[in-house]
Amino acid sequence: MTRKSKEFIHEGKYAAEVPVELIEDDTTWSPYLSPADVGKLDAVRLALRRGDLVEATKYARVFELTPVAAK
Repeated sequence: MTRKSKEFIHEGKYAAEVPVELIEDDTTWSPYLSPADVGKLDAVRLALRRGDLVEATKYARVFELTPVAAK
């Protein structure tokens, strides 16, 4: 059985929300990601590290983080 979920990645001044499917079964490893979803997470992480937002947005919603000054 699978269920939809989201993984969040933070690299530098960017964050990404990556849709994935968690696989649930009777093993002790459950829930786990498919190799394809792991590859997607790695691709997004590497794209964010090099600042390639076009590549990252192929797989995820990308956000630019802005620091907030405390008053």
